Amino acid sequence: MTDKIYRVAIIGLGRMGSTIDDEFPERAPPYSVAASCLASDRLQVVAGADIDAAKRADFAERWGVDALYDDYVEMIRKEAPDMVAVCTRGHLHAEMATKSAQEGAPLIFCEKAIACSMLEADALRNAVEENGTLFNSAVLRRFDVRYHQARDMIRNGDIGEPQAVVHYAGTNLLHGHIHSIDTLSFLLDDPRVESIWGELNSIDHRIPDNRLGEDPYGIFQLTFANGVAASSVPSGNWEFEVLGDRGSLRMFNNGTGLQLRQFQGNRSRIAADVPVEQVPEYSATQFCLEDLVLAHEEGRPTLGPIGIAHHLTEVCLALAESHRQGRRISLPLENRSLYIFHR
Repeated sequence: MTDKIYRVAIIGLGRMGSTIDDEFPERAPPYSVAASCLASDRLQVVAGADIDAAKRADFAERWGVDALYDDYVEMIRKEAPDMVAVCTRGHLHAEMATKSAQEGAPLIFCEKAIACSMLEADALRNAVEENGTLFNSAVLRRFDVRYHQARDMIRNGDIGEPQAVVHYAGTNLLHGHIHSIDTLSFLLDDPRVESIWGELNSIDHRIPDNRLGEDPYGIFQLTFANGVAASSVPSGNWEFEVLGDRGSLRMFNNGTGLQLRQFQGNRSRIAADVPVEQVPEYSATQFCLEDLVLAHEEGRPTLGPIGIAHHLTEVCLALAESHRQGRRISLPLENRSLYIFHR
């Protein structure tokens, strides 16, 4: 008996849906959804939707897909795909993923951030849960085998009990810090965030009409329910560090290097490097898509389910609310209508 091939329909036929691999010809594992499906023996792209006719034509030529639509709802109704991949601009993610769940899509891959406000995120979570949809948000370090290696080392006690985690890089909220906070959470096995202090790159604490028209850069300090503190340093090359009571683990250069340091004997302030075997690279996008398939077949939650995506979106929006109020904000966020436009 052969394994079922899952039929995938893509909404948004631009970078993440189709063309982003053109920008990184030296990258070996596929990155776009279409390329990742082509590399997988469990996935097949059968349809695509985009309001841009030129993108539809390019998609057809690249991937040999004939079922193309300018209306994504019509595509879902006519093609009845097993999986819908929402790869549009950020301010459309929540609406399109919500409608996809309501239209009966069993599996949904949704680009990050999943929403621009908690009103949108709440509606999406309700639609996913009410329709029994399996969901993964494309926070792709969560699906990167190199970060899995780091998480497993932390789980195994290689650095003792985690005490603090740090993200290094200057970035914005819904395009960048949704990644940074999600990765820190993933490395710690996803404890809840209890509170956050944040500051945006602006001396103006006002948010007129409860809305920001651009995704702002910012920094944060937050506390997880397990007592671990997390903070961001607005410099560096997308690196992550987990500090424990017996050593530390650092992911260098956006995951390309991993350093384990352990305290030596009774001289607890002296740490030495411990060799770490490098794991073979695998497409994080392909991993994310295939995780939806395996979760469906195994009857288990996905690795990036709606509950976690919803909670960490709330953390990012609470960062902006903290800046506005000039104080630490406890979760859940009371201001559900705070809106940050995300391209």
